[in-house]
Amino acid sequence: MTTRRSGTSAQVTESAGLPATAGLDGLKDRTAAEAALEPSSPAAHRVGWGFISLYTLAYMSTNLLFLAPLLVTLALKVDSLVGNQRAPASLALVAAVGALLAMVANPFFGRMSDRTASPLGMRRPWMVSGLVGGSLGIGIIALAPSIPVVLLGWCITQVCFNALLAAMVAVVPDQIPSVQRGQVSGVLGVCLPVGSVCGAFVVKLFTGSLLAMFLAPCAIGGFFILLFAITLNDRRLARADKPKWSLREFAGTFYVNPRQNHDFSWAFASRFMFVLAYAFLTTYQAYYLLDKIGTAKADVPQQIFLGTLIQSAAIIAASLIGGRLSDRTGRRKIFVLAASVVYGLALFVVAIASHFSGFLVGMAISGLGFGVYAAVDLALVVDVLPDKRNAAKDLGVFNIAGALPFSIAPAIAPAILAIGHGGGSYSVLYMVAGLCAIIGAAAILPVRRVR
Repeated sequence: MTTRRSGTSAQVTESAGLPATAGLDGLKDRTAAEAALEPSSPAAHRVGWGFISLYTLAYMSTNLLFLAPLLVTLALKVDSLVGNQRAPASLALVAAVGALLAMVANPFFGRMSDRTASPLGMRRPWMVSGLVGGSLGIGIIALAPSIPVVLLGWCITQVCFNALLAAMVAVVPDQIPSVQRGQVSGVLGVCLPVGSVCGAFVVKLFTGSLLAMFLAPCAIGGFFILLFAITLNDRRLARADKPKWSLREFAGTFYVNPRQNHDFSWAFASRFMFVLAYAFLTTYQAYYLLDKIGTAKADVPQQIFLGTLIQSAAIIAASLIGGRLSDRTGRRKIFVLAASVVYGLALFVVAIASHFSGFLVGMAISGLGFGVYAAVDLALVVDVLPDKRNAAKDLGVFNIAGALPFSIAPAIAPAILAIGHGGGSYSVLYMVAGLCAIIGAAAILPVRRVR
């Protein structure tokens, strides 16, 4: 039940007319203000496949902008400046500072987007300005003569692309009716693996020119983002309804009261533990293959590619199926719970593997869990947002649960690895990762407003 509190009393207005197929308990009881902001009459305002396709291309392009430098070009640029001996430490510095800025920028620009009373709409200005500013940052990195300039460029890139991302994610609560959110979230769930493959492919096409390798993804991804931004029937905020700015409101940009927003807090905890498990897996795959599986160093890139390819194929299939089933059954929690458990078990498979084939089996199973989770978790989170009027801000706060684990995992992994010796230590690391995913599954159980 979504509750808006005034003093010590809770004012709840029951909303009638939602179809039984929605099955979303959190949307059955809303205030009049929230009901007005929710895409009304889902049966009459379903979005068509033309909108979904264009939104998917734009969302995938947003992933492409982030992934291309993270997967390939940023590391190559750092290596070209300082050599392979100093590159890991320099890259870690650049990536860590960028990750910290991303955690602040996403909810901040989500809040700014929710307050935007532009004639162009609430989301469109941030999509366009974020794309332009982030592309400028990418250009600075490509031409940087030193690591400090690379760091400056990456900071600009992270801040601006997170402004774009905050506005892009807010399209789900803005435009997608509740009965289609699982389906659309399932489609969006394929954007990460497809974006990874596309990013590597685009960069490969321009091998030989570092500048082109950096800018080509911006040009290709930017085309689809601009096309979507231009055609979007964006939400508009009347200037009279624009809330006054205050220091207290700014501080609230990065915080959601866990006592007043029970379901949102548990969903945050679930996402944090799940992504922490994922961060352990992705960060230490290369060392796992070298030390535990005994892979030759020259074969590591190929084996990671094969593992990622198998995982991505499973993610795509599971995401599309899981999102549609969630909508048809009107349930979210059981899918998120089962997906987290499956992902945790997959990491146990990886932990006990002694050959590369065992690693591939674990990656395939993890893809099934990750795909269903990616499809349904976003739909569940949108259904338990504290305030539909600040959807982008609250989604930005929630995105901290997806960014922070990538800073925490490298910090605590050495202590976990110290428990074992040699290859055995990576077994312990991935067992801990599996437990994190299962704890994430348990954390979704207290959520009450969705089934």
